[in-house]
Amino acid sequence: MLAAAMLAAGCGRRAQVTELSIVPEPLFTLQKDGSYTLDRNPRLTVSGVGQNSPTVKYVLKSLRQVHRHPRLVSPTVGGDIELVINDTVNTELGDEGYLLEVRPTGIRLSANTEAGLFYAYQTFIQMLPADVNNVNYSSITIPECTILDAPRYSWRGVHLDVCRHFFPMKFIKHYLDIMAAYKMNRFHFHLTDDHGWRLPSEAYPKLNTVGSWRVDRDDEPWGKATPPRDGERATYGGFYSREELAEIVEYAAVRGIEVIPEVEMPGHSSAILAAYPELACDDYPYEVAIGPYWPPKAILCAGNDSSLAFMYAVLDEVCEIFPSKYIHIGGDEAFKANWEQCPRCQRRIKQEHLTGEEQLQSWFMGKIQQFLRSKGRTIIGWDEIMGLKDDAWGMESSIADHNPFVGTDAVVMSWRGQKPGLDAAGRGYKVIQCPTEYCYFDYYQADPRYQPASIGGMVTLKKAYDFDPVPAGTSSHIESSVIGGQCNLWTEFINTSSHAEYMLLPRMLATSECLWSQRDKKDWNRFRRKVEMQKDRLAAKGYNYCEGSFTPQFTIRRVDDHTMNISITTEVPNTYIFYTTDMSTPTRQSAIYLGPINLERGTHIKILPVYQDIERDSVYEFVIK
Repeated sequence: MLAAAMLAAGCGRRAQVTELSIVPEPLFTLQKDGSYTLDRNPRLTVSGVGQNSPTVKYVLKSLRQVHRHPRLVSPTVGGDIELVINDTVNTELGDEGYLLEVRPTGIRLSANTEAGLFYAYQTFIQMLPADVNNVNYSSITIPECTILDAPRYSWRGVHLDVCRHFFPMKFIKHYLDIMAAYKMNRFHFHLTDDHGWRLPSEAYPKLNTVGSWRVDRDDEPWGKATPPRDGERATYGGFYSREELAEIVEYAAVRGIEVIPEVEMPGHSSAILAAYPELACDDYPYEVAIGPYWPPKAILCAGNDSSLAFMYAVLDEVCEIFPSKYIHIGGDEAFKANWEQCPRCQRRIKQEHLTGEEQLQSWFMGKIQQFLRSKGRTIIGWDEIMGLKDDAWGMESSIADHNPFVGTDAVVMSWRGQKPGLDAAGRGYKVIQCPTEYCYFDYYQADPRYQPASIGGMVTLKKAYDFDPVPAGTSSHIESSVIGGQCNLWTEFINTSSHAEYMLLPRMLATSECLWSQRDKKDWNRFRRKVEMQKDRLAAKGYNYCEGSFTPQFTIRRVDDHTMNISITTEVPNTYIFYTTDMSTPTRQSAIYLGPINLERGTHIKILPVYQDIERDSVYEFVIK
C-alpha cells in the first residue's frame, strides 16, 4: 500500500510505502520497523548468475521501466539490490521459491534457480507504488521485511483460445506479462478448432490457405451470425508464423512460462475438414465454422489410416516449433454420430476388438500418445480421453473401466467438474483441475445486464477464489497426483484484446492465489482488499479489468423467533449500500447500510449498490426468512 507520496523541494516526488500487499499471498512474511530507500540510480549486484542471463536482463529492463537507472557493480562493492542464486540448495524453496529480504542496508533476492529469482523480483515490484511505471519518483522507501515463499502447485496455468477470435502478437505478449506478474507458469495456447487453424503447416499448406480463414461476421453477435453466401470470400482469421511462435516461446521462457500448444482432435475439426475433406467420414461440405453450432459435427475419421498420418505430420511440426514437455491433444466434445454411421470406423472397432465409439476415441488418442511419447513428449487431454461420455457433464460422472489405450503417463485436464479429475488421480494419472464452475472466465463475472456479452454462466471473483484443486479431506494418494490447475478463457464472445483483459482480470489473480498460496494462507476478506490495490497497479499499466460483482451477499443470524440479524456486503470494498424496508425503491437518499441490522422475519429489503458515485447494478430484493 502506498501510504504517502509528496513533493519535496529540489528533490522531486518521493514515495513512502508502509504496508505490503502481495498477490499471490506469500508463504511467510515478517514486516519490521526499519526501511530502505531506493533512489533513481540503484547499484545492482549479481551472484551465481551471469550478468547476461535472461533474468538479469529482464530485471535491468524492468527497473528502467519504473524509472530506476541501475548500475551493475561488483558484489565486493555492495549494491542496493542483490540478485543471488544460492551456492547451497535451500530445500524450503524448491525450484520456484525465493527469499526476499529488505534490510536497512539494502535489498536481497535469493533463490535456488532463475525461476525463483524471477518470482522474487515480481514480489519486489509489487512492493513499489502502484503508479511507479508512470511517475518518476526521486526515491522510494520500502519497509524492512523478510518474505520466504514457494508455490503450492507446480502447474499454474492460464489458457487462451485464439481460434474463435485471432489475437495479435502484441496482445499475446501482454497476456504473458500479466501471467508472469502473478507467478502463473503455464500458457495453454489453444491453436486449432472448428473456427480457425492458427498453426503454420508446411506439410499441409491448405490448413493455412483454407483452414485459417472464415467468412467475416465479426460485426454480428456470435450466436446470430448469418451463414456464408455463395461465393463469399473468407477474410477473417490468420495464423502465426514459425518465427512468431518461436518469439512467443522465447518471450514466455524469460518470464518462467512454458507454452503448451493444443491441437484439438479428433472432434472440433471443421477447419481441418474444410481444407482436407478426405479425412471426414462423410462427404458433407465442411466449412470453417462461423459462430456456434451444436453439436459440433466435424470429427476426423478414426477408421481412415490417413487421419493418423495427418496428425503425426502435424504433430511433427508442432514438436519442431514448441520445446515444451507437454503437448495438449484436446479430446473434448468429440460427438460420434459420424463414427456410428461410418463403415470404416465400424470396421476399426471390430478389428481392434473395441467396445464401441467411446473406446474408439481412446484407441485413437492412445495412438497419438505413442507417437508423442516417441518424441519425448507427454500428452495432456481433456477429461473425455479417459472414456467419459460426452453427455456425462462431470459433476456426477466417473471414469469408465480402465482404459487400456491411454497410458498413465498422460495428464488429464478436468473441466467438467472436479470429480473426473479426482477419479483419474485415483487411477494413477497426473491431473490438472480447471472445472467450469470456478475456472471458466468466458462466463459472466457480475450482473449480465451491466456486463459485455458472454457465453453465459457465472463465475464471480469470489467464486474463482473459492477454487481448490484438491478439496479438503481428499486422500493424500489422490492429492499427490493433482499437479495444479488453471483458468480458461474461451473467446466465442470476445473479439478484442480489451475485452479479453476484462474477462481475465481480476479473476486470474484469484486463480493465482488458489494455485500458489497454501490453503491456510487464503483469506477472502484480505484478498478482496488486496485486489483493490492491484486494480490501481493494473490501471497504471493500461490493463482493462472488471470492477467486480456488486450483488449483495447476506449473512443472517437468528436473534429470536421473530428477529434476524442481517450483515450485507459485496465483493468490492467501499461499496455504498442504500436500502429500504417499506417496499419502496431505494435511491441515494435512502438509508445507508453502516453495519449489521436487526429485521423481523418477512421483511422485504431492497438494496441499491453504489460504487465510486455510480449506480453499479440493479436494485436487489430479498425477503428475510
